[in-house]
Amino acid sequence: MSPKTSAKRDRTDGRRGVLLTPGRIAVLLLGVLGLVFVFENTHATEIRFLVPVVTTPLWIALLVTGAIGALCGAYFMKRRS
Repeated sequence: MSPKTSAKRDRTDGRRGVLLTPGRIAVLLLGVLGLVFVFENTHATEIRFLVPVVTTPLWIALLVTGAIGALCGAYFMKRRS
């Protein structure tokens, strides 16, 4: 085995530890808690967006709002870098 091959393996093994950083664990935990919150709130509710009034399960409204927020966050993070 050449030194280049063994160095490459060491870097690959080191990347596995990088997959679970404290920040990623926190984001994953917040995402799971958000989903639990969404699916615990399943009763129907009236939502008014400008003029129309729509009756929909609250979890759909929360999920759509969260998705819009995630897309906005991803857009601004992409523009920043």
